[in-house]
Amino acid sequence: MLNSEEARQEAEGNPYSFLRVVKPEIELPVTTDLYSQKVYDKARENFLKFINKGYLVRDPRPNYYVYGQTWKEKTQYGIVGCAGVSDYLNNIIKKHELTRPDKEEDRMRHVRVTNANAEPVFFTYKGVEAINELVAGVVTGPPIYDFIADDGFGHHFWVVDEEEMIRQVEALFADVPCFYVADGHHRTAAAALVGKEKKENNPGHTGEEAYNFFMAVLFPADQLTIIDYNRVVKDLNGLSKEDFLKNLENDFEVEEKGSREFRPGQLHTISMYLDGKWVALKARRHTYDDNDPIGVLDVTILSRSVLEPILGIKNLRTDKRIDFVGGIRGLGELKHRVDSGEMQVAFVLYPVSMKQLMDIADTGNIMPPKTTWFEPKLRSGLVVNTLD
Repeated sequence: MLNSEEARQEAEGNPYSFLRVVKPEIELPVTTDLYSQKVYDKARENFLKFINKGYLVRDPRPNYYVYGQTWKEKTQYGIVGCAGVSDYLNNIIKKHELTRPDKEEDRMRHVRVTNANAEPVFFTYKGVEAINELVAGVVTGPPIYDFIADDGFGHHFWVVDEEEMIRQVEALFADVPCFYVADGHHRTAAAALVGKEKKENNPGHTGEEAYNFFMAVLFPADQLTIIDYNRVVKDLNGLSKEDFLKNLENDFEVEEKGSREFRPGQLHTISMYLDGKWVALKARRHTYDDNDPIGVLDVTILSRSVLEPILGIKNLRTDKRIDFVGGIRGLGELKHRVDSGEMQVAFVLYPVSMKQLMDIADTGNIMPPKTTWFEPKLRSGLVVNTLD
């Protein structure tokens, strides 16, 4: 997600940029409070402007869509449709992260004011061969959108508007037992909770209203890749480098790797960058439990063996001494932030697998914060779901 300044730069000179709807503060003074009502009002104003100017055109009837994303010569295909608010509330749509109330309320206000799901949420499911075959048939035809974005990711979009194929999609997904939130927990919660609000405020509720559903893109799990989500820490909690390394030996085999970038190649090995050198931290057997969906994760090992007992970081959500860096930025970004003096140590984690994510969601567990990073990200504005 771009911050406000990055969004302002990206949208500059481009009246068609959908950032004007999802990051409307870019059209307001820089000092504007991001959570002020004028920001949400600007979102609605710009959304209606996009409709009135014909930038967004309503389909004559409901359709499904196939959304392909290409990265590093690999393409993943998802189906764009609407998920049920009741499925989210009843845990048929399964979560693996906690949400923050402030971020949840921010997205709820955006949905309320625009009366639309402007940004899709990213779901996954255990793949079904018949769905894959249907999608493969769709993508043999020409896409209505086909472009490579500035970041190098390819995006391809097809409309599924044949009645028989629409019925097939619905029949096939009726047999999918559950979905998993891959990315967009706050947007998912916000969309579902606004739908719940609308239901409670409508004495004539029937269950067929548009607000009973929200927009999602559903990808089969075997097409997705989770990349690393890493940590940087401002200081060593008052320890010298020597004492810090000594403390690590209680729970890790510590091996210096020199100045050449080192990325962990397997689970339970963590890469650390400290004082211009890369270090391999191989977790000792007592630090993890491969039979526990949470205890098997390297983020858990790092928190329990390093961040909490040695560096004094107890709450990853609120502690200002730690920051998180998506693996898409590369190890060079971690090295830069340490070498610049902004941070003192960086940790590179082996990526979580899709199986681990689904095991955690299936058992009702919650991952530590900032554990999964998905690429490519969904592009907002290709399709919007209105709640009227």
